[in-house]
Order: sequence, then structure tokens, then C-alpha cells
Amino acid sequence: MAAVLIDDEARARLIRRFGEDVAVWCDALPALVERLAERWGLTVVGAKPGNTGRTLICVGDDGAKKVLKLTPDHAIAESEAAALRAWGGCSRVVQVLATAVSDGAILLEGIDPGTQLLEAGVNVPWAEVGDLLTQIHAVTPPSGFSTLEDRVVFMYRLAERGLRGSVAEATLSLETLDRARLRALALATDGHGKAIVHGDLHPGNVLDGGPGRGAVAIDPRPSVGDPAFDLADWVTLPMTGGGTLEDGFDAIAPHLPGFDAERVRAWCVALSPLFVMRPLERGERTPFVEAMLSFCR
Repeated sequence: MAAVLIDDEARARLIRRFGEDVAVWCDALPALVERLAERWGLTVVGAKPGNTGRTLICVGDDGAKKVLKLTPDHAIAESEAAALRAWGGCSRVVQVLATAVSDGAILLEGIDPGTQLLEAGVNVPWAEVGDLLTQIHAVTPPSGFSTLEDRVVFMYRLAERGLRGSVAEATLSLETLDRARLRALALATDGHGKAIVHGDLHPGNVLDGGPGRGAVAIDPRPSVGDPAFDLADWVTLPMTGGGTLEDGFDAIAPHLPGFDAERVRAWCVALSPLFVMRPLERGERTPFVEAMLSFCR
């Protein structure tokens, strides 16, 4: 049976992100995939959900697993490809095989088994995560990347659009969101750090590459700025299981030279509303949500 390239749920998700006009791209997707599959010798065998496009699992003519990423926003494909190429040779980052940025397409190596660290629960390979962060932040940024300030502005603009009129607004006010935005902007513009920041390095965007590869990062939303930004999703992980932020610090610090706990804490506070918007929309008031809400004050 042929893989479903785009279903109703995926179409609806893309319309929420990009607007009704993206329906034209959705309709044209089968023809685009057929053309790229012929060019790169691919057979599509599966698809994974995504908020900014489609991720198709493929088998190449050489028998190797490959991943074809497609997005209607060509700027996303261009910036992702640029970051991954800058990190070329880093074992902790997925490698680019080919690009067709004018089509919003990137062809990537397949990662096996490819399980998200998000699915690994509390068994986080902290040494591998520390090595991942060290590798990506050690690379000198090439010219052309946007700033972390730009990334913060975009994230909070998207968050405000999602929060306004939502169920979550009853608990998380627009004023609280704006206060956090100003905190994040202050951190992003104070001149602290000039690394390539992944920008979306949560455990769902790190895959298990097996015994020989370990943790591998995917799906960057890159910018140049403070590398501490990329740690917020990791040091808060123990809090989801009843632990504390200090537990997160203790877990990552031994594997990350130069770890600055107070800087990372400041980013956790600044980004705290973004951790709770979706849970609040689902009606969740877990200890983790309550702890994040306390950071928002």
C-alpha cells in the first residue's frame, strides 16, 4: 500500500500554521514528491507529522533509509539546510544528502532506530546530550543566519496568536506572555554568546541513532546568539517527573563545560509560558505546569 502523503489532519495543521492558501501546496504535494523521488531515486514508505510541512520516510535505490522533508515555506528549508551543512561532520547532527531549496525540499540520511528521546521517558542519555550541545555550539557561525532576537520575536508572535482567545488565556494572560517576551528579548540582545543556536532542541527533535551513533539532533530553527537558549528544554525535563530545575542542572552540568546555571535559569523563566500553553489548552494542571506558571510571575 502506498504511503499517504498528506491526510486531513496534516492538512488542517498546516492551514492553522500558514493560512488557507497553503491548501494549494497540499494539493500539489503528490506531484512534487513524484518529481523529487525520481530525481533522487526514492520510494516513499511512510510519513511523520509536522507543523511546518511533511516528513516522508523513504528507501533509496541503494537500499538505504532516507528522509525527505518538504515545506511550503522555502525560507524554513533554506535556514535548516544552512545550519545542517554548517554542522556537517558533527556526529550528533543528522547529515544532509541533497537539497532543492527552490522546492522547499531537503533530503537527509535516515537515522536508525530513530526513536525520539521524548519516548525514552526519564532515561535521558545526559552525556550524549552534553556532547551534542558541545558539538553544535562549537561551530563558528557562517554569515547569513538570523539573530536569536529574531527567533524570540517570531516565537512570541506565534505564541500570542495561539493564546489570544484560547482556553489557556484564562490562566495565562497576554500580559504575562508579554512580560516573558521582554525577558527573553533582554537575554537575546545582551551580547552573551555567538554560537549557532538550534532553536528547537527539545527531546522530540533528538533521535536515537543506535549504539554506534547515540543522540542525533534534527529539525533546527537556527539563529546566532546565546547557546544557553538550547538548554531550557533539557534542564526542565526532571520537573515533568516531579523533580526540580536543580535536578536538571545536576544532570547536564558534568557533561557540559562552562555550564552557567544562572544564565540557563534565566532562559527557563523567560520561556516558561511556552512550556505550558499546550497543556493548559488540554486542561492539564500538573505539578510541572504549576511550576512553570510560578516562573511566569
